[in-house]
Amino acid sequence: MAGRNQELLEKRKRNVPQGPSNLTQAFIKEAHGAVMVDVDGRELIDFAGGIGVNNVGHCHPKVVAAIQDQAAKYIHTCFHVAMYEPYVDLAEQLNALAPGDFDKMTLFANSGAEAVENAVKVARYATQRPGIICFDNAFHGRTLLTMTLTSKVKPYKFGYGPFAPEVYRIPYAYCYRCPFGLSYPKCNVACADYLEEFFIGHVAAEQTAAVLAEPIQGEGGFVTPPPEYFPKLKAICEKYGIALIIDEVQSGAGRTGKFFAIEHWNVTPDIITMAKSFAGGMPLSAVTGRADMMNVSHVGGLGGTYGGNPISCRASLAVLEILLKDGLLERSAALGETLMTRFTALQERHAIIGDVRGKGPMLALELVEDRETKTPASAKAKALVARCFEKGLILLSCGAHGNVIRTLMPLVITDAQLDRGLSILEESLMEISPS
Repeated sequence: MAGRNQELLEKRKRNVPQGPSNLTQAFIKEAHGAVMVDVDGRELIDFAGGIGVNNVGHCHPKVVAAIQDQAAKYIHTCFHVAMYEPYVDLAEQLNALAPGDFDKMTLFANSGAEAVENAVKVARYATQRPGIICFDNAFHGRTLLTMTLTSKVKPYKFGYGPFAPEVYRIPYAYCYRCPFGLSYPKCNVACADYLEEFFIGHVAAEQTAAVLAEPIQGEGGFVTPPPEYFPKLKAICEKYGIALIIDEVQSGAGRTGKFFAIEHWNVTPDIITMAKSFAGGMPLSAVTGRADMMNVSHVGGLGGTYGGNPISCRASLAVLEILLKDGLLERSAALGETLMTRFTALQERHAIIGDVRGKGPMLALELVEDRETKTPASAKAKALVARCFEKGLILLSCGAHGNVIRTLMPLVITDAQLDRGLSILEESLMEISPS
């Protein structure tokens, strides 16, 4: 690397700690739609979307216009000090969008981690129980509580303990690598039934406030449960008066062809968390849930200085319009069909692809050294990401072993850009694994 990128990289090394990792060596000067341009003028097709933040694309004109208009009026008053219309307008729309024929309420924060923290606070307060059950391969954030809820130790948790108490972990429905050594559908989704067994030796149902799950696990490898999984979990939660919290931070805002990924399972959560793409790149997160749970906390018990910033709320209102009125949800579903067709064809030609999974355009390729042993091809996944970047495609890996390639391209990507990106992926795949 040479030029301005190299200069800025050296400056970064001198002034910024190594803790915040960088997945590429590029510094971006502008981005529109599904293409970014670095400071040396190189164009990069974006299959990462700022880690699932840019579903409506970089600098969507409606989002930019909403931000500019709001910034010229007022930037910050703090909702606790002086309220404003965008906050309540957005809350009203999210309450209407969330599944369930009961009354709902929404509060806003700044990040996905904050949304999860607040969802846990709401569940604990409403149930007067301490226990939270989460899952293997989960990722919920980097704060003390959400780092505890997150599964993977390195790099997210290593050296940062001790962790928050009353957090318990069970296996997820990872059919490709079943933690119970069973095979779907003969297993009868035993991983869901295991929750009741878990109450016996780990935490009593009567002491469990919530079960917290991503409908499709993000950093954990885009692990996607079978159709019966969430209905079974929901039934067990209802049986014992446990709240079901669904973390839609990465999977929401149209990422799977529906506004909420949980809609694919026809399950109604008690609480949903949102962030990332639902504000078009602005820092904003939301907790939407049953009014009889959300409205229990005492006055002053929830909130924060910047939560529901007016500029972020205006950006989010623009995103909802784009997704719901401009046909982007339909585009998402069509994009998912195209990707699934291309990826299953790739799997037929390349033995390194052990599994293709996901919903809509939230898809993953799990790379393995051998399909029989399913040994994770971690080094090859890393090489594939690097090779794609060299050719002008930004791609992300994920999973416990770093061997899963995931797609998070903006939904506004053009057919030509998509085809070019997939061609780069296929070319690079051929180079690291010819057959």
